[in-house]
Amino acid sequence: MIKEVINYTLFTIGGDVPVLLIDLVTSIFGLTCVFLAGRNSKYNFWVGYFYTVLLFLMFWNKNLYASLILQPISLGINILGHYRWTHPKKGEESSSDPKALKVTMLTWRQRIITIASVFILAILWGWLLRQLGTKWFVGVFPSDPIPYLDALVTVLILVAQFLSAQKKWDCWIAWLFVNITQIVLHISVGHIFMPIVSALYLINGLVSLYHWFKLYKKEKK
Repeated sequence: MIKEVINYTLFTIGGDVPVLLIDLVTSIFGLTCVFLAGRNSKYNFWVGYFYTVLLFLMFWNKNLYASLILQPISLGINILGHYRWTHPKKGEESSSDPKALKVTMLTWRQRIITIASVFILAILWGWLLRQLGTKWFVGVFPSDPIPYLDALVTVLILVAQFLSAQKKWDCWIAWLFVNITQIVLHISVGHIFMPIVSALYLINGLVSLYHWFKLYKKEKK
């Protein structure tokens, strides 16, 4: 029953490329979420909760296990971010709103450690996914069609979400890499709306990068 709803086709492009309802709804929630986040709005978290559930269903439908497993973790990070944005510690308050977390930046040392961690985790996770369905649990789980790319996107999203939860300006750089890799990922598994949405995310990420930098500079004065 759930699979039938997820695979409900709204229409086809070119007569043989289906446009699924789940793709369209997920796209709308995703765009709304990142738009609100880029505008420094705490309400992005409420939209993000629903977006996480929709992504879980969409990736389950495509057997993208790394991205699938990511969603419960993302939900936890969303909850953490929601709390952090609205309950800043002493010295972390925004100058324009004492009940809001201010925008800060990572140090260069933290950036180097973060980048190295992304590559190491992506390689390890990708290897594990490659074994799943091909050497482990054969016949139980369909194999992930693109394990290393799936793993890289997953790790990048986790890092970007964690930095977003801490309101680090650097999160938008991470999101730009996420958007680029997601475009490739979605195209490779036949998603229709999500590559377009990811391209719009990319544009929003560039705008948000600039907007958050202005907020950071304002806090530094």
